Amino acid sequence: MSFPKLILAATLVLAAQAHAQTAQTPLSSTGTLVIVPAFGEVKHANDQAIALFAVEEQDKDKAVAASRANQKMKQGTEIIRREDPQASLKTQGYYTYPVYAEQRPTPNGVAAKPVPIGWRVGQSLEVKTTSLAGLPKLTAAAQKVLGLNSISFGLSPATLKQLDDQRIAATYLNLNERIAAIAAAMGRRVSDAVLDTVDFEGSGNYANQREAAFAPMAMRSAKMDTSEVSEPSFEPGETTLQMHVVGKVKFK
Repeated sequence: MSFPKLILAATLVLAAQAHAQTAQTPLSSTGTLVIVPAFGEVKHANDQAIALFAVEEQDKDKAVAASRANQKMKQGTEIIRREDPQASLKTQGYYTYPVYAEQRPTPNGVAAKPVPIGWRVGQSLEVKTTSLAGLPKLTAAAQKVLGLNSISFGLSPATLKQLDDQRIAATYLNLNERIAAIAAAMGRRVSDAVLDTVDFEGSGNYANQREAAFAPMAMRSAKMDTSEVSEPSFEPGETTLQMHVVGKVKFK
């Protein structure tokens, strides 16, 4: 082999060795800024119920319909207060609107002016209670005169406040666990990670305690229905509180 060819071969070998050494050397992570999302949650049995009771009456006389609706709501409210003196009550809505007969087309095509043939009067009542053990009895008693439109379960404000510390601690623990896992994957020590910023960007999901919209019910009976109602069965379930956090970590 000639001398020039020997030099060329040696140069290629050295270049290949240098490339191999470069490929085997990990990239330096010094000064790297890492964005770390974390998540935490806590669960607790629901200890509060929100029930929406309602009444609706219909009559050709508006005053008669209103009187019956008012009387039923008054009696239902008294029953609820007697069954659960600690419950929180709030009127959700009161409505009065006319009922019209079906409009039929006239020969000349001119629509006749609608005339009310009756009136509907209704009212709804929200009942908020933490006495879940007595809720079936309360509901059955109230349903003697009122209708139950909806019921939902969640956590009371006192319980939410108590669980907030646990939720924050769980989220921060998850953040530290993720930082440790990232450091190990980068071949660094956890002590090299400096937590620069912690952003608690999300609050918990409070048991979906949305107030159900009131839907009018067609209750046409003029007499008070005082027959006994069997107690319903309820399963309060549990609520999960969640929190998200984003941490900015810089490696020394």
